[in-house]
Amino acid sequence: MTLDRIPILDLRQQYQQIKSELDQAIASVLESGQFILGPEVQKFEAEVAEYLGIKYAVGVNSGTDALMIGMRALGIGVGDEVITTPFSFVATAESISNIGAKPVFVDVEAETFNLNPQAIKAQITPQTKAIMPVHLYGRPVAMDHIRAIAREYHLQIIEDCAQSFGARAGQYTGTFGDVGAFSFFPTKNLGAYGDGGLIVTNNPDVAELASMLRVHGSKYRYQNEILGYNSRLDSLQASILRVKLPYVKHWNEQRYQVAKRYNQLLQNIPDLITPELCEGHVFHQYTIRITNGKRDQFQKHLEAKGVSSMVYYPIPQNRLPIYAGQYPDYPVSDLLATQVLSLPIWPEITPETQEIIALALKSCL
Repeated sequence: MTLDRIPILDLRQQYQQIKSELDQAIASVLESGQFILGPEVQKFEAEVAEYLGIKYAVGVNSGTDALMIGMRALGIGVGDEVITTPFSFVATAESISNIGAKPVFVDVEAETFNLNPQAIKAQITPQTKAIMPVHLYGRPVAMDHIRAIAREYHLQIIEDCAQSFGARAGQYTGTFGDVGAFSFFPTKNLGAYGDGGLIVTNNPDVAELASMLRVHGSKYRYQNEILGYNSRLDSLQASILRVKLPYVKHWNEQRYQVAKRYNQLLQNIPDLITPELCEGHVFHQYTIRITNGKRDQFQKHLEAKGVSSMVYYPIPQNRLPIYAGQYPDYPVSDLLATQVLSLPIWPEITPETQEIIALALKSCL
């Protein structure tokens, strides 16, 4: 490692691997003079749909927009309730609120960090319209259980796949529900070099409506039929994602091996719980739990030793200022918010760098 400190993520090595392909793709878009939607976006939508094994893909401006537009395309709106997890980035609940619906939180499982299927039924009301599971840190949710509940209560499913591109549980995340929503923020497993998002579905009506909503609610220019958004995927970002798409499976496999190596290096350390190595996990984050109540001091100690780390997420969504006082406590999410710590991970991180991180961890504990 040539850096003075170990970052939480290093994208430069990935760029150097595919620099010539990226340069060519970007130059081609610049020469075309077409920078929003257009042929590059259409090609990417077709290629990513084939990759995931789903019929339709609609490129949008961000993962947050993918959630909002995906829900609106399903007919979810004012007065509806959407069941989701409190332990996620604010975009999950925010997207529900911004379309006039209400997020209803269900606590998570401590071992998986994901929505607890066993707790969902108790929160279903006549206003419940959908379930929004989040495949947090790249680990697939137990979708068979979620789908069984959705069928029983005639609910829709919109999957928040912002952190799980390429994750599998028999099939790819995003293909289990009525809609899957992806983010291509630069740090994601499949990341653009700016904002970007994607809606996927097998329903042609949902795909058509999503395509309208991303361009101000119109099928044809100046023929606006519904209130929509300006949420178009840039051609440059689509061209970059097209270059990266064939590599993402290999990069995800590398991430899994990085996580496996971490688990070996960090085994049998008191007050430290490593994540489970379940099949299909793509480890967008490698997140440990510090159980002695000293996570924050521990993080500062790591920083002093030149090791970056991040807390995803220190405040459950129900406790954020915009939602505070509106919801009960969710004990598992509250506990995890005081324990979780994500360590540096990227596909090309070396075993030697991981050993340095493990030694720093052990010295702290």
